[in-house]
Amino acid sequence: MIVAAFLAFLAFSASEKVEFRMPGVMPSQDEAYLCTSVPLDPSGDFSLVGFDPIANGHTAHHMLLFGCAEPGSEQPVWDCGEMTQTEADYLKASVCGEKPNILYAWAKDAPKLELPKGVGFKLAGDTNIRHLVLQVHYMHKLDAPDFSGVRLETSEAPVEKTAATLLMVTGGEIAPNSKESFETACVVDEDVKIHPFAFRVHAHSRGVSVGGWLVRESPDGEDHWQLIGTRDPQLPQMFVPVNDSSMVISRGDMLTSRCLMDNKENRVVKIGPTGADEMCNFYLMYWVEGSKTLRDNTCFSPGAPNYYWTSEAGLNHVPH
Repeated sequence: MIVAAFLAFLAFSASEKVEFRMPGVMPSQDEAYLCTSVPLDPSGDFSLVGFDPIANGHTAHHMLLFGCAEPGSEQPVWDCGEMTQTEADYLKASVCGEKPNILYAWAKDAPKLELPKGVGFKLAGDTNIRHLVLQVHYMHKLDAPDFSGVRLETSEAPVEKTAATLLMVTGGEIAPNSKESFETACVVDEDVKIHPFAFRVHAHSRGVSVGGWLVRESPDGEDHWQLIGTRDPQLPQMFVPVNDSSMVISRGDMLTSRCLMDNKENRVVKIGPTGADEMCNFYLMYWVEGSKTLRDNTCFSPGAPNYYWTSEAGLNHVPH
C-alpha cells in the first residue's frame, strides 16, 4: 500500500506529503541494518523539499534515505549491513545496485528538515534516481513490528537549485584510554560550484566534536581555513545551517572534516558499523544552479593512526 500510494502521488500530485516506512520489520538479532525500497514513476519529474522523521531513538539508532538507479535487492526488505553479521531472516545485498546517492540522514531524535525555498533533490525524470531506499540501523533485536520511516514532502513545481549531499568519512581506530583526532581531506576536482546550506554530524558515544572546513592555499603556501560548521555529536543529529550561507566551493578547493574522540574504555575501539564501534561522519548538504552536482559524493581517509592533516595531507595552520 505504501508503494502504490507513493506512485500515485508522484504521478498525479503537484505538492504533497507521503510516508515511506519500514513494512513492520522485526530484526531477530542486534546490530541489524535493514533496507526497503520504493520505485519512482520514470515519466515523472519531482523534487524532495522536506523530510519529517517518523521514528524514535529507542528503536532506530539511525536512518538513511538513498536515491538509487536500482535497489540492491528486489525483496520487500533485505539485510543491507555490508560489514555486519548476516540477519538470518533476510537476504543480504547492498543498498543500491550501483552508486548510492545520500538524500537524508537522521539519528538521536532529530527534528524535521525543510530545504530552503527553491532548493530540492531532483528525482526520476532525467536523473539517475529511479528508486528510493530507506535504511534503518537497529542496535537491538525487536519483539514487535517496526514501522520507522520518514514523511517526504515533494513537489512537481520546478526548483531553481538542485540539492545534493556529500559525505566525509574515515576509517581508523582509537587506542585504549586515549583521545584521538580522525581527519579527512579531499580536493574538489570537478567543474562545479557548490553552495553549502546545511550539515550533519554522526559519531557514537566517544564522539566529542565533529566539524568541517573549506581550505584554500595562498600563493605562498599558507592554508586558509573557513569553518563550514561544527557540532557535538551527542546532541540530536539533525541537519543544521552552515556557518556562512554565502560560501561557494569550486574546483581546486579542499574540503576537510575532523572528529575528536575520547575513548575511556580499556580496549581498542575501531571505526565500524555497530554500536560497539565508532563512526566519524560529516554530511554536507549543498545546492547548485541547474542540475549538475558532484559525481563523486564521498570523501574518505584511512583515519587515525594512519592519516592526519599535517602529515599525509600536508596542511598547515590547522585549527585547534
